Amino acid sequence: MDANLRFWRAEGQSFFQRFLLWADALDPLLLLKSSIKQAFVLSLSSVHPDTDKIIPVLFRPPAFMPITLPLVIISSVQREAKPSFFWQFVFHTYTAAFSLINGNGTPKAEEYSLQQKQIFLGLGAVSYSACVGALPLISVNRYMLKSPLMQLVVRKLLPAPLFGLTSAFTVAMVRSPEFDNGIEVMDRNGKVVGVSKKAGEKAVMETALSRAVLFGTTFLLPEVLMYCVQRARFVKNPRALGPVRMFVVMSVLAGMLPVSFSMFPQCGEIKRADLEPEILSSTEETEFFYNRGI
Repeated sequence: MDANLRFWRAEGQSFFQRFLLWADALDPLLLLKSSIKQAFVLSLSSVHPDTDKIIPVLFRPPAFMPITLPLVIISSVQREAKPSFFWQFVFHTYTAAFSLINGNGTPKAEEYSLQQKQIFLGLGAVSYSACVGALPLISVNRYMLKSPLMQLVVRKLLPAPLFGLTSAFTVAMVRSPEFDNGIEVMDRNGKVVGVSKKAGEKAVMETALSRAVLFGTTFLLPEVLMYCVQRARFVKNPRALGPVRMFVVMSVLAGMLPVSFSMFPQCGEIKRADLEPEILSSTEETEFFYNRGI
């Protein structure tokens, strides 16, 4: 078992423990640091716990917020279908690549065919998610839905669940080889005892759910808060609403990132009864562990 995964297993048992660890590991300044004092946090944020390889800088957890924040803001203010599709395509392309790079390897699959499959699934998932995200604006423009109620539903309320669902869908698609081919499971001593499709499915579904919560909340909560700000007239100058909105989105995303990453343990646990018979026949262990990925 990788040293980082051992640490997550020992120190990340509770949500609060995981939240504090992620709050440190998600610091964007870690991308610029290399001091010995920060060595362990740097390891958590830059070394893949499944492969032990260095994660490319743009796809490390500390880079997630600086890259996704402007994409979230731009996507949320679009009023035309074509620009909305483009920016959502860029957004989902990055999050799909992030999920793929920070997922698990699939030992049973041939590397070349697996890469082809993941590229195909990724492009399909990204294109589909961008189309679904732009669909409300297409409907508004095509069918001339000008009533205040329809404008409220389509422009303010609908994007949040759509972004949440499409984000989860993208994770599930690009990491689907994990539940098709399985991921490694380990005993309490860190010894690999087999490859489990059920553990792979559990890892992918947990990550997809956390991503849905992250972006669903990031799109919904700022709309609610901005409605309250405008209703209470806290901001007198209409020109100031734009910067206020950007600050609110940034605050919500910054708060939700460690929350969503902490929803499930990084070193996931799966019971003996939930594993395949071929794994159970080779060991008497009752508890098994796997890398969930992010």
